[in-house]
Amino acid sequence: MIEKIQHATASSPEGAKGLVKGVLACAFQNMAFMLPTGLLYLLVKDLLAGSTNGRTAFYLLGCGACFVLIFLTTWFQYNGTYFTTYKESGTRRLTLAERLRRLPLSFFGKRDLADLTSTIMADCEVLEKDCSHFIPGLFGSLISTVLIALSLFTFDGRMALAALWVIPVSAAIVVGSYRVQDKVQARTMAAKMACADGIQEYIETLRDLKASNAEQRYLSGLSGKIRAVEKQSIAAELETALFVSSASMVLKLGIASVALTGSVLLVQGSIDVLTLFLFLMAASRMYDPMQGALQNLAAVIAMRTNVGRMNEILDAPLQTGSEQLTNQGCDIVFDHVGFAYNSGETVLRDVSFTAKQGEVTALVGPSGGGKTTVSRLAARFWDYQKGSITVGGMEVSRIDPEKLMSLYSIVFQDVTLFDNTILENIRLGRKGPPTRKSLQRQSWQTARNLPKSCRTSGTPTSVRTAVPFPAVSGSVFPSPAPS
Repeated sequence: MIEKIQHATASSPEGAKGLVKGVLACAFQNMAFMLPTGLLYLLVKDLLAGSTNGRTAFYLLGCGACFVLIFLTTWFQYNGTYFTTYKESGTRRLTLAERLRRLPLSFFGKRDLADLTSTIMADCEVLEKDCSHFIPGLFGSLISTVLIALSLFTFDGRMALAALWVIPVSAAIVVGSYRVQDKVQARTMAAKMACADGIQEYIETLRDLKASNAEQRYLSGLSGKIRAVEKQSIAAELETALFVSSASMVLKLGIASVALTGSVLLVQGSIDVLTLFLFLMAASRMYDPMQGALQNLAAVIAMRTNVGRMNEILDAPLQTGSEQLTNQGCDIVFDHVGFAYNSGETVLRDVSFTAKQGEVTALVGPSGGGKTTVSRLAARFWDYQKGSITVGGMEVSRIDPEKLMSLYSIVFQDVTLFDNTILENIRLGRKGPPTRKSLQRQSWQTARNLPKSCRTSGTPTSVRTAVPFPAVSGSVFPSPAPS
């Protein structure tokens, strides 16, 4: 059961157990709120009998016991829902971030930055609210209602049916709307993602838009996306309110049903006034948590879209492999490699070449020829579909990606400097706090090697170091490097 709760709420095992504790705490809290009703029933019974002699202390102690139990159950309910949920929310965000760090680039090719940001921030916020306010109250109300219903049947089955029939009918109205709500939430999420993509794109291309005098035209389109989000959000709220309000109206019929059925049975002499009084009090108290539970049910149904987006990240396959490096040197060998980012869109076909250690190997060709793809495959940013790639004799597809990266130093086309000091940018990625002396040595070594890295005339060059791209068929035959 814990595993099912984990998948349904994108939680850790501890978070799923905490959610169960929160549900049980809410159920006990609802039961504690029914205790004063039972105490009042006994008091009215004694008053109708004409005497409360000797029972004053009992009622005073009963009031004190009710207060203590309500306080304790509310305390445990608060700790079991809010504290546990907020702790799990932090764990969930860290888990998603760590999972994203380990996922291959093939996953990010299908998701953009705005989408991933929305999953980590907005979806986590929705799930945080649902797990703290909605889910415990919903299932806690269901458990307490079942227990209260069983106790009511011990008094009178007919009156119990009159009080309880509205609950399954109301729940059926909301549950039956989940397909409609799924579609509404999907449309709402699509509109929000389109708007978030537009905002993200505007921020990233602001300089280009201003340079080409296209800023106003772009903002006009972005305003349309924002209005679409507002319109879809209003429509979603109206459709949800339609089902929830209908269920609430049916639930309010419960008290009328109890009063009408009780009056008929009272006239027939089947029940007494005290029983009718008990059921009226129980019904008025029992429907309060159920009223909130029906609204919570609509929110829980809507949550499925957010959880589905999180599970796409959590269930995405990771690249795994051996953490033991057995390479003999660092020659990179491509042997009849074939690769496609998407099915049916071949990027590399039957590519073969060797990049020898200690030599400069140049991949020469037009944009889109597959040069960058080769470097991505060599570092196992993506997994190839055909052939083999080895580094020092090791098959890269069988090595753990993080362990494999210890053999590479890559200078990307887009260089990123973090918004921090030069010192922090230099020591980025170093494990443990570096000393000032080691940082000075690292900075001096970088400056000293810079002139060397800018020229390649002294580097041994092989006649097989210039590889023409793209390679559309057959093996790649390296051409002599330019002198």
